Parts: sequence; structure tokens; C-alpha cells
Amino acid sequence: MFILVINCGSSSAKYDLFDVDGKSSDLCRGIVERIGEDSATLTHEIMGEEKVHRKVSCRDHHQAIEIIRDALIDEKKSVLRDTSEVKGVGHRVVHGGEEFSESTLINENVLKSIEKFSELAPLHNPPSLEGIKSCMKIFQGVPQAAVFDTAFHHSMSKHVFCYGIPYEYYEKYGIRRYGFHGTSHRYVANKTAEILKKPIEKLKTITVHLGNGCSIAAVSGAKSIDTSMGFTPLEGLLMGTRSGDIDPAVVTFLMQRERVTDEQVNDILNKKSGLLGVSGVSNDMRDILGAIKKGNTRAKLAYDIFVYRIKKYIGAYAAVLGRVDAVVFTAGIGENLPRIKDDLQKELRPLLGENTRFLIVKTNEELLIAKDTYELVSRLID
Repeated sequence: MFILVINCGSSSAKYDLFDVDGKSSDLCRGIVERIGEDSATLTHEIMGEEKVHRKVSCRDHHQAIEIIRDALIDEKKSVLRDTSEVKGVGHRVVHGGEEFSESTLINENVLKSIEKFSELAPLHNPPSLEGIKSCMKIFQGVPQAAVFDTAFHHSMSKHVFCYGIPYEYYEKYGIRRYGFHGTSHRYVANKTAEILKKPIEKLKTITVHLGNGCSIAAVSGAKSIDTSMGFTPLEGLLMGTRSGDIDPAVVTFLMQRERVTDEQVNDILNKKSGLLGVSGVSNDMRDILGAIKKGNTRAKLAYDIFVYRIKKYIGAYAAVLGRVDAVVFTAGIGENLPRIKDDLQKELRPLLGENTRFLIVKTNEELLIAKDTYELVSRLID
């Protein structure tokens, strides 16, 4: 069964086509970038062949989905005969609020909920919604599924996800810890069980997702017990351009001293902080490591804060779990810069003991979205 996976960002649309039968093979993938700009491009890759790059005219996400459809059935580089071969479309949706604890087939009520939660994820849910609506028109009659980043963390206990602010704000506005990167944490936890050849129900793992956005999750069995990101993806670890944990009073202090608005402070904490803000060099860890070699002290400070925050969270989650079978690193930094794992392994070994495995596991959120979609579509057929 051919399943198409769509992940729409504010100015991009990623796609991945899977044959989710037997080995669940990845047939092709690509991305439409710079949507709405004159410099929009398509990168299309059929597995085993060279990537194809070309400029495209793409004014919005609807046209991006049309470009993706055409790439899939292109006469010269065709993967499909026609779009009728696509039996399901799975969408990455960042925020599902408290409503969605698992992946779901999309109907009008689900669309309304995704739109409602756009207030909590203004950069992510609106483009996802545009992508879903476009796919419903372009792949008419094909079941559409939503796979939520927040869903995996629904297993957190109330005393874990509630903040120490007046309870009425939770009741009124849903202000609580939601957690993100859930699909990645879920995939990596399951893959770790396969690698260790143990039932996931018996494992206690700490999954460390380190990309431009970073988060950690404490996973007991197949359930998230706690995670570092909170009401928004700003909380927790130091990230590429996000501050992570800070004293909330910093917000009002900056507004008063710098004469900036709430939106400007939000921009500072989300886009001008983190590795970039501390180092003054870059939000890319590779650039940070390069600057450290040249003796840049602020780059070294950024690296030290980054590693220290991770170490502190792992220590806290070790206390929460009581035992740690594996600490697992994933995503762009976690997978490609083993120095992070090696440094943390040396520092944490005395605390965690010799039985804890330190692993690097490549995440594959798209495959998990495809599998969830396949299962939901299969139920319709049955």
C-alpha cells in the first residue's frame, strides 16, 4: 500500500512516499522550499538515484502539493502511474492539544480542532492545515491522517504536566506542559528496544532529540513520563536559536529595560537566543565546534551550556525513572556529532553505572507517520 507523508512548514512542504507492506520501503522523498518566493525550488529524490533540483513557480502550499503530485507521476522520473495508487496521506501536525492522544483519520471536526490549536502553535499548525486541505482536494477520496507531535506525551501524569500557576489558567487556556518531538521520541524508543532485543514494556530509556530544536523525554515502557519542552517548544534545553529554560521574570525585565514589546521579546527568545545568541557565531553546532578550535571563548561557553543542560535533564530523568537502560541520541546533532554523546557518557557514567547503554539511533518520523496512516487506512478497508 502506497502511503504519502506530508510535512508542511511555514515556507516549505516535505514529502515522502512509502510502500508500507512487508519491509515498508521508502520509494522517494523531497521538499518544496521557499514557498511564496520567486526563488522557490523542488528537490526530488528517487531512492537509489541522484537528487533532482529545479526552480518552480510556487505561490502557496496548495501549489506546493500540486508540484509534489506532479513529481510523483512525472513521465521521465515516475514512481507512480497515477495518484489513484496513493491509498493514504499522513500529515505531521505539531499541536493536538489535550484532544488527541493518538493519530487519527481527518474529518471536519479534526480540521476544526487543528485550527483551534493554531493559537498554541501559530508557526506550525496553520501550514499543516493548508497542506491537509490541499491534499483533500488534490488526492480526492484518499483517506487523510493526522499524526500529532504532542500525542506521545499524553501519558504524562497531571502533576508532571501542570505548572505552578493559578489552576484557573489551565482550565481557561489549557496552559500546561504538552511536549513536542513526540513522533521522534516514540520511534527512537521503539527502535532502541529492537536494538537491545528486549520488549519495550520492560525498558526505561532517556531519548535525546538534538536538532535545531532540542528536547529530552523520559520513557518507561512505551510511555512518555516527562519531557523537557513545555507549553511551547521554547522550554527546556538550549537550542539553535531558542533560549530554553530561563527565569520568566527576564521577560518583563527586558520589556522594561530595553523598551521592547511582548512580540519582540518572543522573537528574541525564539530566534535570537540559544547557540546563536550565546556564541554570536551561529545556530549550527558544526560552526560552534569550528569556532572552538579557533579559540572562540563564547562558542565554548555556548557548547558548555548546551552539554550541561542535557546532563542536568538526564540526571533528573534518571531520578524519575529509577533505572536507565539506555540514553539514546538522535536527530541532526545527536546522530552526526558523536562528540556530544561521548562527552556526556564520560560525565554520566559514574551516576548511571556500567549497565546503561549510550546509543545513537537515526530517527525516522516519516516512517512512523506512514505506519500510523497505514494502520488507520487498513481499518477502513477491513
